[in-house]
Amino acid sequence: MSATILIVEDEPAIQELLAFNVVQAGFQAMRAEDAEGAWRHIHSHLPDLILLDWMLPGISGVALAKQLRADARTKDVPIIMLTARSDERDKISGLESGADDYITKPFSPRELMARIRAVLRRHVPQMSDETVASGGLELSPSKHRASAKGIIIEMGPTEFRLLHFFMTHAERVHSRSQLLDQVWGTQAFVEERTVDVHIRRLRAALEPTGMDSLIQTVRGSGYRFSAINQRFD
Repeated sequence: MSATILIVEDEPAIQELLAFNVVQAGFQAMRAEDAEGAWRHIHSHLPDLILLDWMLPGISGVALAKQLRADARTKDVPIIMLTARSDERDKISGLESGADDYITKPFSPRELMARIRAVLRRHVPQMSDETVASGGLELSPSKHRASAKGIIIEMGPTEFRLLHFFMTHAERVHSRSQLLDQVWGTQAFVEERTVDVHIRRLRAALEPTGMDSLIQTVRGSGYRFSAINQRFD
């Protein structure tokens, strides 16, 4: 599952460079030149991370970051601030506005991608392409492969995304609506009961390896991935 990154940068050459490197790294890129354009993108498709330039025409990046943090829909979207300002006071100001990280221009594409991946790992772990292991299961997003006890587990793309989300958020209870938002996306218009159908399919895929019990139903609340008190022979 590829993360979507919104690039808010008014310099065309820098915006193009950022978009190129984001796409090369396997992410999806959206572009905006100012705060108004950023909000248009956000209203149509909520990004997984925002690269935000400090100096924007009209509303500054710092002011936009504060607006994003004050909005219920965007308050948890990670922000990396891009700026030519290297003074410590400016860095503190950027971080206090709500940015999760701060990178000073000029920067290398390698450093920027490392920062993006680090922030995504902290905030949106299901968007990482790193292999995850939990409860006797191993899942590789880059290879789109899940296995247990050396056996490859066959499953559909939605079940794969669902399992990835569960494994990166183990022991937490998620409601159907939360799973729809996180796995299907905020723009998907499907019934909450659709989650139950895919949970059954996921359990059926895991059953031959005895891992279906890892997906637990929490009555009245939703579903949870838990390896506590499980035995793996």
